Amino acid sequence: MASIARKNLLEDIPRFLVAQAGILFAVSLVTIQTGLQYGFARSSSQLIDQSRADIWVSSKNMQHLGLTIPIPYEQVTKARKVAGVDKAEGVIIDGALWHELQTDEITSVTLVGADPQGMLFDRSTIVAGSFNDLKQSFTFIIDKTGLDSIHLKRLGEVGEINNIPAKLVGFTQGTQSIIFGTLMFTSLETANTYRNYGTQTTTAPTNVGTSAKKPTSTDQINFVLIRAKPGQNIAKLKRDLEQALPDTRAYTRQEMSKITQVYWQERSGIGFILGLGAVVGVVVGAVVVSQILYASVTDHIKEFGTLKAMGASDWFIYNVIIEQALWMAILGYLPGIALCLGVAAWTSTAQGIVILITPISAATVFGITVLMCVSSAVFAIQKVTRVDPAIVFKG
Repeated sequence: MASIARKNLLEDIPRFLVAQAGILFAVSLVTIQTGLQYGFARSSSQLIDQSRADIWVSSKNMQHLGLTIPIPYEQVTKARKVAGVDKAEGVIIDGALWHELQTDEITSVTLVGADPQGMLFDRSTIVAGSFNDLKQSFTFIIDKTGLDSIHLKRLGEVGEINNIPAKLVGFTQGTQSIIFGTLMFTSLETANTYRNYGTQTTTAPTNVGTSAKKPTSTDQINFVLIRAKPGQNIAKLKRDLEQALPDTRAYTRQEMSKITQVYWQERSGIGFILGLGAVVGVVVGAVVVSQILYASVTDHIKEFGTLKAMGASDWFIYNVIIEQALWMAILGYLPGIALCLGVAAWTSTAQGIVILITPISAATVFGITVLMCVSSAVFAIQKVTRVDPAIVFKG
């Protein structure tokens, strides 16, 4: 049976290659689309997942990490007085305007301001410089994949954020988010100065000075990060924080991450578009495979008639066709998944775009590929079912 399946499969090499190209396309499209969907979700909550905060406090109107109403900095002071709080820090996440001095080009960026030694910045991501360098006023760190967008190449180069000087002092890797564009990590004081004392017009600010300004009680921040004391009941601490900080909501890190991911996957419609692309890949692959298998059965219809005349059961013949489909699935899947792994590695390194391919997702795509090919074999099996063994005696 195996020799018959392989013979039929490899008898016409050009047709075999066309079939494998169709399956490879389907595998690649499904893998990349689902990988983008998973990677997109992870990227949207990357800052949250990499943080070491037990609780995130935000405005009660918060929709996701990048869409919330600012809260006054005095909420940080109030949070520090709540029983069970070990540490509380303010975080600013806000859009800004980058001005590259050499080319005179402007670019929209996203400021992420926090304590350089605090709970937000993941030190394992730094590849050049140090987060401690952000203690110097008007400095920033950026993911290496974002350099092209701001037209800088090396540490020490300068530009302007909201018309206030900004110096590049470090690189990170694996911190760029698809959602928020180019992220610039700064200290809370620097981000506060860019937000409240800079200007996004061509008029240079006149009240900045040489040092970044510490937030006052009325200055606006976006989140308060909380580290609980050891042994604290997190659910109770959340309730205490919401009671002590009016018009706020408290979320665990996992809850905050899920809220952001669900928003972008379901409410934004992006998840639907990416899923639709995966379905298109399966349909295209199934059509190609079914056509190839049907043509192969048609070309060998007399051979199948001979087998039936010799007493071969329908199941024997069905197994030959199904095995052809399984070989096509395996031989199309392996180069397809290898290609996707290469593309995923390149996009992550060069573009900062995460195409997340896990062992589970790879196994799922393989299952889809097998199901697609075996389902396609059904069309060919239907033709064999109607074969009359007497066909071998016809001219």
